[in-house]
Amino acid sequence: MKIVSIVGARPQFIKHAALSKEVKKKHQDVLVHTGQHYDYSMNKIFFNELGIAEPDYNLGIGSGSHGYQTGKMLLEIENILLKEQPDLVIVYGDTNSTLAGALSAVKTHTKVAHVEAGLRSFDKSIPEEINRVLTDHCADYLFCPTKTAVDNLNQEGIVNGVYLTGDVMVDALNSYKEMAERSTILDELKLTNKQYILVTIHRASNTDVLENMENIVKALIELAESGETIVFPVHPRSLKMLKANDLLDSVKEKVKITEPLGYLEFLKLLNHAKKVITDSGGIQKEAYILKVPCITLMNITSWIETVSDGWNVLAGNNPQKIIELVRHFEPKRPTSNLFGLGACNKIVTIITNDISNLHRR
Repeated sequence: MKIVSIVGARPQFIKHAALSKEVKKKHQDVLVHTGQHYDYSMNKIFFNELGIAEPDYNLGIGSGSHGYQTGKMLLEIENILLKEQPDLVIVYGDTNSTLAGALSAVKTHTKVAHVEAGLRSFDKSIPEEINRVLTDHCADYLFCPTKTAVDNLNQEGIVNGVYLTGDVMVDALNSYKEMAERSTILDELKLTNKQYILVTIHRASNTDVLENMENIVKALIELAESGETIVFPVHPRSLKMLKANDLLDSVKEKVKITEPLGYLEFLKLLNHAKKVITDSGGIQKEAYILKVPCITLMNITSWIETVSDGWNVLAGNNPQKIIELVRHFEPKRPTSNLFGLGACNKIVTIITNDISNLHRR
């Protein structure tokens, strides 16, 4: 069976790295990289570290408005699918690449599998929410990471093709955690295990709104001045905002600033952090799996289970709330098996066992 996998952003590279190992044991996997993350530090290093083969197609779409990105991807992916004639298209998560891949598959009468289906924040002002809802309503196979995701789909009337598989990120973390521990990043940054706060900021609602960015920076500086060690790998979008508004120098004086890191270096930093401050959905989940308390710079999350289980708290961009939570938030109970185990094997088994249905276009 021929499968086309669509990726375009760092979390998708990681998920694909784990799943493709299982896919390739039984099927042909054609990889399409949309180029949504086009900077080397944002993508190429991930391919190298995770041992992902060079993409069969690299579209190089780059940045642009949501409409431009999605439309350009839709056109290019459709051409690839018409040429390759795959049995199945696999899309991951909730990016513009995800939606474009799903729509292209539907338009070419190709079956679609959505890995990480059923997530909902219930806030349609967030572009990712629209992407995931539309993708789920296009998909033939919906591979859900949690029971909550299954319930969300059922409430929308989606019951066929829904599978509770667990989360492929658990497989990825288990595969790469030992390799990540060989990184010397802690020594390079002069960090001590569980004695620093890791920070990531990339979401447009924070990076592109000056007041929000100023509030977050204020919190980080105050925490650093009170004795906390703050480590901040700066996303290009954050760096642009910091530079444009003369905030970078004041942050650098108090906070350990680094360039964007590869997956293995970042995984080691996250695993040894005392806490993490982030607006990344993927890092909220990874922090939970690694048992690192998470303070989320959003007012909502699609990973509500991590909040309900007491390991993630929502701070928005309120500086005093961020500071208070860094100082006092501690989970009250152990993590549970929210995200399952062996998702990649389950997904490939389902697809393989359903080959006869895949061929009914």
